[in-house]
Amino acid sequence: MAIKRQTKSDAGFSMSSMTDIVFLLLIFFLVTSTLINPNALKLLLPKSTNQISDKATVSVSIRHYPEKNSFTFHINGSVKPIPSDRVEPAIQDLLKDSDDPTFSIYADKTVPIEQVVNLMNIAKRNKYKVILATSPE
Repeated sequence: MAIKRQTKSDAGFSMSSMTDIVFLLLIFFLVTSTLINPNALKLLLPKSTNQISDKATVSVSIRHYPEKNSFTFHINGSVKPIPSDRVEPAIQDLLKDSDDPTFSIYADKTVPIEQVVNLMNIAKRNKYKVILATSPE
């Protein structure tokens, strides 16, 4: 007498583990892509062949509106501008506990040099290091 088995092999494939891996990769790439560009403002930076690898703890962006002949200052890529008389206190507040206080200046190509020099004077008064950001040639 032959005993018959009632079990059948399932030819299907479970995609649940594959979707978990794809989901984790998606999260990984989203997180790393936001770390690549911390400066949220789109500025046309001047070009330079010299590039520095130091990282500044604070970034100050100057945006120029030639049609209004006005400037806005943004700290750490914030979309909300701050008044020019509040730039120095804001930088001082952000760099007060820093061992090596450094900030970088991101200025549009059209920004007059006077505005950049004003930020450099803030660095000199407070004994901060300053980095002038440029785009590679």
